[in-house]
Amino acid sequence: MDNSKSLKVRLTFCVLLVGVSLLFAAVVTDHWAVLSPKVENYNTTCEAAHFGLWRLCKKQIYVQQQGPKEKGCGPISLPGEQTCSYFKHFTPGESSEIFEVTTQKEYSISAAAIAIFSVGFAIIGTICVLLSFQKKRDYLLKPASMFYTFAGLCIIISVEVMRQSVKRMIDSKETVWIEYSYSWSFACACASFVLLFIFGIVLLLIALPRFPQNPWETCMDAEPEH
Repeated sequence: MDNSKSLKVRLTFCVLLVGVSLLFAAVVTDHWAVLSPKVENYNTTCEAAHFGLWRLCKKQIYVQQQGPKEKGCGPISLPGEQTCSYFKHFTPGESSEIFEVTTQKEYSISAAAIAIFSVGFAIIGTICVLLSFQKKRDYLLKPASMFYTFAGLCIIISVEVMRQSVKRMIDSKETVWIEYSYSWSFACACASFVLLFIFGIVLLLIALPRFPQNPWETCMDAEPEH
């Protein structure tokens, strides 16, 4: 590829690497959502929770008198004793009552599986881009762009599955949780979707052969790709 095209590919690839980094951060961390139960007694401890695709963490937080609009436990950033465990459907023997007593198991497994597909697509796309820098292998940019776009689509589907899971959990009468908020892992997943999807398409446009610039210039007369 010529120098101009190579520069565009490298700049786009740098942005895509940021998206891949955000994707990995979202998948491996457990701050997708924060859950809070209703607090009726003050000057005691309450149990808030935050979780991700694989693990649930519960935190004992000391509760003081709150305002009239504040009914939940938290914020989760307050100091307290924290215990974390992997979901039982991923590691038999671990405790994760929050998912075992409700119907959220299927949502959790689906979100995790789709996120794994997203990571796989991102890795394959990165390998294709790296190989395309070798001589006469820029044809790999087209499949790479598609893999990045698929990775973005998969992670946003995982985000939506997780969002529905949290909503159903709050609405369920079998749980004690009354409030929820999305945390920074959730934000990383959304940001990675934007970068991977948009710049995956940008990479595809860069990889396409140049169109004729003048009415009298035919596709056969256009400059070759190599």
